[in-house]
Amino acid sequence: MSTHLSIVTGGSRGLGRALVEHLLARGHRVVSIARRPAELPVPAGAALENWAADFADPVPVAERFAQWLAAQDPAALAGVDLILNAGVVSTPAPLSAGDPAELSNALRVGLEAPLLLSAAFLRVTQAWSLPRRLLLISSGLGRRAMAGSASYCAAKAGMDHLARVLALEEAAKPSGVRVASLAPGVIDTDMQVQLRSADAGLFPERERFQGLKDSGALDSPAQAAAKVLKVLDREDFGSQPVCDVRELA
Repeated sequence: MSTHLSIVTGGSRGLGRALVEHLLARGHRVVSIARRPAELPVPAGAALENWAADFADPVPVAERFAQWLAAQDPAALAGVDLILNAGVVSTPAPLSAGDPAELSNALRVGLEAPLLLSAAFLRVTQAWSLPRRLLLISSGLGRRAMAGSASYCAAKAGMDHLARVLALEEAAKPSGVRVASLAPGVIDTDMQVQLRSADAGLFPERERFQGLKDSGALDSPAQAAAKVLKVLDREDFGSQPVCDVRELA
């Protein structure tokens, strides 16, 4: 019997972990690529493989991924999804006050790694005739500037434009990959904790994020994952290369 293969980056916590849990519940074969394992029960009929990887050094991760993917048998698969979810926020502050190592890490994890993994996925599977989808987890901050978060905003804006380019390239192929960069809404994750805990003198929007928490406006990771997968399941997935879960789910 064929199985559906889902690959999720950043699958050990937050939205990524919730996505892995939902996909396992669907009976998928799931590969979670993260610094730590996604320790979750695996229902009958599903499978979970954890890879330890540091996206701050993305070239060897992409090379390993390409080799592993090339060893898979497409005849045994009903479909393949790559969900690029991993991302980090450098310490909230004006760019002039940012730590160079943190800023570089944020761009490597948030943009360079997704670009290299996308390239590997598209290259290795280009002759596969089965359905393939590439979902990049972006943010509204890729489309709206926020003072104190230059590296994160830049990474997500780059991710959005990457999706636009890939959608054009894949549309020119007979059975190209469907691609979208999706803003998943505002989610109660460790990233939100980091923003609420920032120095208000360096991060003027801290109170807005505290207000989102206090007003109950944040989705749980499980709620957000359900919405993200609802968009991924749409028959017209990929028709909007840059989209927002709040408009489609």
